[in-house]
Amino acid sequence: MLRIPNNPVRIMIIESKKAEESAILNLAYSVCAAVRTAPKACGTDHLETLILTGEDKDLVAERMRKIGEGLGESGRFFCRDADNVDASAAVVLAGAKYEVRGLGEKCRLCGFENCTACEKAGAACVFTSMDLGIALGSAVSLVADNRVDNRIMFTIGQAAKSLGLLGEYKMIMGIPLSAAGKSVFYDRK
Repeated sequence: MLRIPNNPVRIMIIESKKAEESAILNLAYSVCAAVRTAPKACGTDHLETLILTGEDKDLVAERMRKIGEGLGESGRFFCRDADNVDASAAVVLAGAKYEVRGLGEKCRLCGFENCTACEKAGAACVFTSMDLGIALGSAVSLVADNRVDNRIMFTIGQAAKSLGLLGEYKMIMGIPLSAAGKSVFYDRK
């Protein structure tokens, strides 16, 4: 705490790194709210979020590298994205359940005869991906409005799914959040 002579007001000094990390964490909470409040098909919510920081975020980056290495040359982008996660202060996971909306034969957008056939095949209801996409768009729009760098990465979701981080939520995407002098997502190789 800083005291200025002849001024009774105490000033607390907060260094930029700490302020930026706090801003990102607060924004991550708002991202979760944006996902929750995004419009959903048939008015039903099958989405869930999770915020990762510190060791939990590092665990996901480590798993991303393992997945990438297991895929050989074609999986190098998993390792590149893991580097982006390392350089980010937080990651928000957004996941969706595969649950059908019960429209039966009226829909068939999933390619199956009805919702029962879709469920039996273990497939995702088409509205699941639509709902998640709309929610992700709402989330990253909020992040951009707050001038924080971000990307939507399925690679993060694959790692999170393999770690069981969102349980029954099988369709998962990750949004890494970063505040740096230059976007860590810009010059990706």
